[in-house]
This record gives sequence, C-alpha cells and structure tokens, in this order.
Amino acid sequence: MLTLKASFTVKPAGPTPLEPTYLSELDQVIATSHEPTVYFYRPTSGQLVLNPIEILKNSLSKALTIFYPLAGRLQWTGRGRLEVNCYSMGALFLETESKAKISDFGDFTPTSKTRALIPSVDYNKPIDELPLLLVQVTKFSCGGISLGLGMSHVLVDGRCATHFVSEWARIARGEEPENLPFLDRTVLKLEEDDLTPPRFDHLEFGKPPMLIGQTNNVEEQKKETTVVMLKLSKEHIQKLKKKANEFLSVYTSSKPFTRYEAVAAHMWRCASKARLHEFEQLTSVRIGVDFHSRMVPPLPKHFFGNAVLPMRATTTSGELLSKPLGYGCSKIREAIEKVTDEYVRSFLAYLKRENDLSKFRFSHVVGSTQGAFLGNPNMVITSWIGVPLCGVDFGWGKEIYMGPVTVAFDGKSFIFPSHDEDGSFNAPFRLQVEHMDAFKKYEAVAAHMWRCASKARLHEFEQLTSVRIGVDFHSRMVPPLPKHFFGNAVLPMRATTTSGELLSKPLGYGCSKIREAIEKVTDEYVRSFLAYLKRENDLSKFRFSHVVGSTQGAFLGNPNMVITSWIGVPLCGVDFGWGKEIYMGPVTVAFDGKSFIFPSHDEDGSFNAPFRLQIEEFEHEGASELTFLASKDFRTTENASGGNIEDAWNNKDEESKDHITWCSGISNVIETKSKPGLSYRAI
Repeated sequence: MLTLKASFTVKPAGPTPLEPTYLSELDQVIATSHEPTVYFYRPTSGQLVLNPIEILKNSLSKALTIFYPLAGRLQWTGRGRLEVNCYSMGALFLETESKAKISDFGDFTPTSKTRALIPSVDYNKPIDELPLLLVQVTKFSCGGISLGLGMSHVLVDGRCATHFVSEWARIARGEEPENLPFLDRTVLKLEEDDLTPPRFDHLEFGKPPMLIGQTNNVEEQKKETTVVMLKLSKEHIQKLKKKANEFLSVYTSSKPFTRYEAVAAHMWRCASKARLHEFEQLTSVRIGVDFHSRMVPPLPKHFFGNAVLPMRATTTSGELLSKPLGYGCSKIREAIEKVTDEYVRSFLAYLKRENDLSKFRFSHVVGSTQGAFLGNPNMVITSWIGVPLCGVDFGWGKEIYMGPVTVAFDGKSFIFPSHDEDGSFNAPFRLQVEHMDAFKKYEAVAAHMWRCASKARLHEFEQLTSVRIGVDFHSRMVPPLPKHFFGNAVLPMRATTTSGELLSKPLGYGCSKIREAIEKVTDEYVRSFLAYLKRENDLSKFRFSHVVGSTQGAFLGNPNMVITSWIGVPLCGVDFGWGKEIYMGPVTVAFDGKSFIFPSHDEDGSFNAPFRLQIEEFEHEGASELTFLASKDFRTTENASGGNIEDAWNNKDEESKDHITWCSGISNVIETKSKPGLSYRAI
C-alpha cells in the first residue's frame, strides 16, 4: 500500500528552444503509452543520508534543459501525425512511501506491486495533456528507495532512455554532462516531394499468424495470463549458444549465432511447445533491430529518438520444434539481416504513404480487447542486451536492480543482463496460465523429485546419478508422425550429473539437465536412434529391466531414477455409459527409483506421483520433501521459508536451495509396503 506524500511538476531549469520537435515516421507508429522501468536502491548505513527527493528534483530540472523534448507534450498535426510541443510544461514527479521492504519484491518479477511504483496515467485524456516523463520516488520501510520511470515511447527507445538516465545521474552527483543528445530527428525525414514507393513488402505490417481454426483472437485475449522471471545462467546460455551452432553450415553462411539469437530461439521453441501447437501452426516472434550503425551514413552517436525496427521471424511450430535450435536462430538471423540502410528507408517510405497510422500504433495489452493481438501463437521479445542498464548512481550508490515494471501481454518477454554481473540473463515472460504451467512445471517437478531422491539416498558428493525420462517425438519428426499414429513414439532419454552438483546448485540446475536431454530429441536424433538399434543383432539386452522381487535385467534404481510423465495425456473422463471414472492410474510401480507424474482427477491443477524407494531411504529427510507434489497450485504453494517453488526454480529463494519442505494441500499419504521398497502416492 502506497501513500502519496507530494506531487510536483518539474520544469527545465533554464530556457529551451520553443519550436516543435519533428517526429519520424517510425516514431509515429510507436504506442503513445509510457515505457515503465524501475530502479531499486538499498539504504546506505541503514538509511539514505542525503535527501533523495530534492537531489532528484533539482538534477532532473537541469537534465530537462538538455533533454528538453521530454518536458514537452505531444500534439496532433495533419494526417494523424504527431509532433512535440516544446513549451516546457514539465515532468510529473511523485513522492510516495510504502510500508513494504525491498525484499518483499522477491526476484522483482513484474507484477501489480511493481506497477504501483510508477505514476498511473489516464490515457482517455487529450494527448496534449499527458506528461512525456513520469517519475515516482518511493521510500520503503527498510530505508531503501525505488525510482520508477515512465518515458513516452514515442520519444525514446531503450538506448535513449538509458542515455537520459545516465546523464541525469551524472548531474545529480554534481558532475558535468558528458554525452549531449543529438535531438534533430530530421536525419530520418524523407523529402516532402519524395514519392519513391517502398522497395520491400514489409510483412512486419501484416497481420501476425492466428491459431488454426480461429477467425479472430477475442477468446485468446480474454484468457488469464501470468508472468515469471526466468533466470538463465552463464553456463546455460553458453550451452544454448553451443547447441545453436552445432549445424552452423546448414543454417547460415555467416558468423556464428549470438547469445541473443540462441536464447530468443530457445524461448520461442519453449513457448510453442507449451502452447501445444499443431505441426502446421504458423508462429512468429517479433524482435527489435537497432539500425543506428546500419544507416549510410550511420546515425549520430547520441541520436535521441527511436531507431529500432520491429521485425518478424515466422515459421511453423512443427519445423521450429522438430529441427535443431539453429533453425530457429536462422529465422531470427534472417529477420535481423534484412535491416539495411535501403530497408530502413523503404520502411519509412511505406509509412509515409499511409494516411492512417493508428492501425500500427496500438496493440493489445492485458485486460483489453483493443489493438492488434501479438500473443498466442506468437511472441514479442525485447532485448536490452548491450544497453548500458546497470550502474546508475545518483549519489547514494548503484542500483541493486533495474528492469521493466510490466510485461504487457501474452507472449511478451524481455531479455537483459543480470545485475549480478555473472554473465546470466533475466527474462521476465508472460504466458497464459495454462501454458505457463506446461512451460516449466514438468521439468521443475521432475528435477525436484530427482534432488529429493538423491538427498534421501545419502549420496556422496561425487556420486553420479541419472534420471531417465520419456520424450514424445510425434511432432519432432519431419514430417511429423500421423496425428493418430498407433505405436510407441517416446524415446527414453537420460539426464546425468553428480548428486553433489544436483543438491548444491539451485533447482534450475536439475531442470537444465532434464531440458538438455529433452532437446536432444530431433528428427535427426530419432532416426539415428533407430539406425543404432537396427545394427544390433541382440536387442534383448535393452528389452528387460529389473523389477521388484527379481535380480534379472538392467537395474535402474539407486543411484538413478526413471520418471514417466503422463502430463498432457488425456487420462480423465473415460465414460462407458455409467459415468466417468473416479480415478485412473498405474497398478504397479515396478522398481526402486521408478515414478509416474500425472494430473489429479480433482482437476485442480495438482499432480499424483506414485514413487518407489527403498524403505531405509524413506526414513531420511529427502523422502518427506516429496509430499510437495500434493500441492494444489504449483506456482503459489508456500514452503516453510515463505517462498514458493517458482522462487526455488528461479534461484531466488536461498533457503530452498538447501531444504524444501512442501506440505500444503496434503489430505492423505498412502503407504504400500513391499520388499525391498515403499510406494508413496500423494493425494
């Protein structure tokens, strides 16, 4: 709960030019909303010694003298175009207080709590009444503060925004401005009599793909969505980049794929997989391409205006998932490499010929059915990699976190470097609730069970352990298997590491090992698997495995596990004429370390997980932790330390790295004794 202490209008400290500022054709098609970001600062020696409000107000007034268009207002001109009235109407500056602590924001996932840290705007007001710069300073009970900013996206892109903030901070520290902005946007202006038609088709202005069988996106827009903060470690990013470049000569003749291309393609694939797209489903990802250095001549170094082109990469979900990661990277690379000086000028010419730009200016956001829908089956990824986000010091030290305040719609994500400066990325990502569960739930549950089993078995640090999982390859083949193919189409894959690494590292590490195993399964891998078996004369060595009561066959138990997932399999609702079943599940759990995971018949989002371990192992700590599987809501179940499994998965809940006890929602635990094991089923 925030308390408004004061509201100010901050105007430039000195005189500024009064003539209107020209806005380029690209500026014209940017949403007339504000791009919201927030900076968090810890207290110095328990409290901030200086008065941040006065320092920020006074330095902002001086900064607006240099960046004076931010103190103006938008106004309409002819043909539905906009310009900036530079009569120094000023920026809105709010001072607020909160009883919350910075720690209450956890991993800083964009939520309604973070959205409250910037001023709200009534966009129903005339556009010439809306400030172009919004500032809100919030003091927390812990002594820390946040600086919430909303800058008109019509005026600035990410590079411009960080340029302004860095110079503002420099002034606040009592230093002279270092990098003055280049404010003349007419460098992107086409001559009035230039009627040269665009030279390219500019498919980015066309309608994005729609779900097969749908004629509009109304129902998709109404669906509940949620945001998660994904944290990609340096090691994970390196592995993705290496994987993306495995078949480099097949997908590109130029330089290797970058970290960004690998991560963006990976997220695109994961979203398509979670959304359960059909093979033929068209899907696109929209990315921004900075064209400062792509122009001839290049734009001035500190050009202050939008210089990022929205480009679109499109393919089918089937091809995206069945082909290696490099394929998705290649589609993104194709979109990026389209952007040349000629392409940018053609883009501007295309817009200049349009009388009504409003159709390009507005897109759907959560809670609205207005504007173009960019969600399922599509994505929008904004990259802040390479943008100098970190290290903004107004005189009381650098921020502990900077990031977006909102993630506006289904399929929207940001990618930016972590403030840990360890080579990792943060990626807040919004998906529909039903898709988010699929996006991360199975891997997290399986990794958690693997960790718990290793802990219960009291493994040594160096003990190698594996989990065998089944990977459905129907849609991973090229072409995909027929829709109702009647035969085995699940490949047994194995994730392996040491118990020490599995338990000492965050839950996300185990997830990453499982993800690596899953993503190996491509059309090429399946055909190689079949070819391997075809060359074998005796397949019996692969056919039999140990079961309880027998010493025959391969032993898949301690220190290993086998997890069979029935998530996504339509198990429930089988009606032979006397109603649906009250339960369906496996009759046996055949050997030590074997488990199933499948949705509960309560249809409340919980899972059942029958699991067999040796009796002595159920007496150890790790076994009791398996009861978390009965939790009703995977995303919000609280543990003893006040965190949740999402926190653990994202490496933000420190206590849960060492111990996770899940007990919410348990109604009963059934024990089935057998020799030499127990089978637990959480209900």
